[in-house]
Amino acid sequence: MSMPNPKPVQAAAPPPAVAPYYPPPAYAPPPSATAATDAKAVASLAFAILGLIFALPLGLPGMIAGPIAYFLGKGARTRIAESGGALGGASAANAGRILGVVATAVGAVVTLVWFIVILNALNDVTFSE
Repeated sequence: MSMPNPKPVQAAAPPPAVAPYYPPPAYAPPPSATAATDAKAVASLAFAILGLIFALPLGLPGMIAGPIAYFLGKGARTRIAESGGALGGASAANAGRILGVVATAVGAVVTLVWFIVILNALNDVTFSE
């Protein structure tokens, strides 16, 4: 008896050597959502911070820089709202307005204290004959 010849075993097909190609989409990606910060908002915040820093020891610079910061911030908020999203920096404008009011108040109080100190010092001067 002869044995039948076994059927040869075929190996599985090898995997493809290159990944399949997917073409790029036919449309452009959406534009980025970053908006330019309004320069008046930045100036408002800068005036408010400087006014507050100089209002603490001197008083008068806060009374000058505070209203400037407030009105710059108010104008910046209007420009940002009317730009339709093209301008950013609303939070900087709000911070400038609030710190501008604080700088004005602190400047007024410190100026009043200096005024009282100077008048009191002038009142205490005695003229000897």
